[in-house]
Amino acid sequence: MKLLRNCSVKRHIILYGLAAGVAAGLGAFIDPAPWVPALALGIFFLAVYILECRKRHRDMERLAEEIDRVLHGEENLCFSGYQEGELGILQSEVTKMTVRLREQADMLRKDKIRLADSIADISHQIRTPLTALNLQMASLRKGNMTEEKRREKLMEMEHMLSRMEWLISVLLKIARLDARTVKFEEKEVSMEAVVQKAAEPLLISMELKDQRLETHCGGTFKGDFQWTVEAVGNIFKNCVEHMGEGGTLYVNTGENPLYSELVIRDTGPGIEQEDLPRLFDRFYKGRHSSSQSVGIGLALSRMIIVRQNGIIRAENAREGGAVFTIRFYKGVI
Repeated sequence: MKLLRNCSVKRHIILYGLAAGVAAGLGAFIDPAPWVPALALGIFFLAVYILECRKRHRDMERLAEEIDRVLHGEENLCFSGYQEGELGILQSEVTKMTVRLREQADMLRKDKIRLADSIADISHQIRTPLTALNLQMASLRKGNMTEEKRREKLMEMEHMLSRMEWLISVLLKIARLDARTVKFEEKEVSMEAVVQKAAEPLLISMELKDQRLETHCGGTFKGDFQWTVEAVGNIFKNCVEHMGEGGTLYVNTGENPLYSELVIRDTGPGIEQEDLPRLFDRFYKGRHSSSQSVGIGLALSRMIIVRQNGIIRAENAREGGAVFTIRFYKGVI
């Protein structure tokens, strides 16, 4: 009998039987008349105790089997059918632990998928410029090339290397944000300082294209200065690339009791309606994207802004051009 393998139950049954036998013996010694009913009553209570122990033992076995099935990877299990009491409390705690383990396993599974996707994305995006560099190197090895043509090839290679460096840098930042290893600062940041720092690398190229930058800045927000510069800079870069010569980039910032806002508007052709819903998707390239476009700059900007309790949306202005609106909320939304 499996029940008697349980040392605790076996000990209790022996002690209870001895107590019942001693009580019946004492009763027979004092008064022989009631010893038989007393013994029968003791046996009855012993049988009730054994039945109750047997039921509890079966419940414990069932719970142990269900836990074992969870440990072997079965997911569609529901711990139920246990009444209130110590076993019910144990079942409740095991259920909580199982749910938590399932959530952690699901998170780990998603992290593995994300990591695999990131590695595939990085290898795919780097393969193209590497192939182009190999072709350029092959052409440089030929001796029948003029000095001017050689310089032109070297400039192209330098441009490709610079773009590859930027691409790897952005992909690594996205990977860090995905892994949540980035610790964002929460300091008072000037919106004007962010705009000036983000526009700095683009001023020369804007001057060459006869493009202007008009800013009306004010207000502050709580966040990370460097990461926000990265996010805003990517949006500026996108606008400058899509504006024609002589275009203007308008930037307005401000704040109210609810949020701090940064509005960027360009005088380019705007965004196709079919591209708007997926504009911030990773590696998405719109219909009018250039051959050099990768489709990760705006995705990185959105990730940075969202991690700082903010939102970003894109739309077309009535007078033409694209409009990007960024809001950093002062409370949790």
